[in-house]
Amino acid sequence: MIKKSASKAKQNFWQKLKKPIFVIAPMANVTDVAFRAMFAKYGKPDVMWTEFVSADGLCSAGRKMLLHDLKFSKKEKPIVAQLFSANPIKMREACSIVSKLGFDGIDINMGCPDRSVEKQGAGASMMKNPALAKEVLEAARIGAPSLPISIKTRIGYNKVDLEWIEFLLEQKLPALTVHLRTRKEMSDVPAHWDLMKKIVEIRDRISPDTILIGNGDVMSLMDAKIKVKESGCDGAMIGRGIFGNPWFFKGKMPMDFTPAQRLKVMLEHAKAFEKYLGSVKNFANMKKHFKAYVSGWDGAKELRVKLMESDELKEVEGIIKDSSKMLQYPHVKKINGK
Repeated sequence: MIKKSASKAKQNFWQKLKKPIFVIAPMANVTDVAFRAMFAKYGKPDVMWTEFVSADGLCSAGRKMLLHDLKFSKKEKPIVAQLFSANPIKMREACSIVSKLGFDGIDINMGCPDRSVEKQGAGASMMKNPALAKEVLEAARIGAPSLPISIKTRIGYNKVDLEWIEFLLEQKLPALTVHLRTRKEMSDVPAHWDLMKKIVEIRDRISPDTILIGNGDVMSLMDAKIKVKESGCDGAMIGRGIFGNPWFFKGKMPMDFTPAQRLKVMLEHAKAFEKYLGSVKNFANMKKHFKAYVSGWDGAKELRVKLMESDELKEVEGIIKDSSKMLQYPHVKKINGK
């Protein structure tokens, strides 16, 4: 059993942010350093999140590989590292490691429905074991006493369970992100943004200083602003809505740009992936992004097919070079005046 930490976070950047707050969601094999670099350049959110990382893995011989998932640049700050674990000892050690890397905060994943994560008792499984969840949180606070420790979760496991949200708010978190679906619902139903008003009331009663962020079905910056205003929460986290759109947090949509502009940024993204992660991750990870960038114009489908068959950056460069000759739009070197 780990004793509770009496120390308080010394650097709570959350309280310095201007509301409403719009943040990038942690997504496995998506929000890596190359992906975030595009947003840092073309439309920076108020807070960046890393993809989620195993605290147990950071404490193992495989630490070196996982540290690549925690790479970031100063242009991305403030940035939060997200960890998951059901082992308080490992969480404490991992948070100690992360605290030395220069992050502005640490977030504990207590909502991921991935089976391999749940089998460890982590992620969404935490909702079924509040006592362990509290112990893991306290361990994180001991491991990184100078950083604010936040949590991302869902509104329940098999059904809506606002007692779980109450429990988390009783821990006086600096920030709490709530994915407005249950674990059982996955992403198969519309997010229950109608519940956020009630969650805000609970927050105001139990822990008024906790920043409350809603997550689920946010498809544009305007949509995010409307959801936040109507619900009364402090901000929104965006996941699927940012695919192929590094201009999202500038209030832009992909159709606001020509195919040539979008392909230019896509290639820039691919080059960043090769630069930062090419030696440790499969280039095939970029293909989900190719699908997102290349859509909505004549010939996009054929171009996507070619890109999905590519295995390396040189192939992608050649495909884009050939396709640019066929586009009816002039090649644009600058985007948004940059």
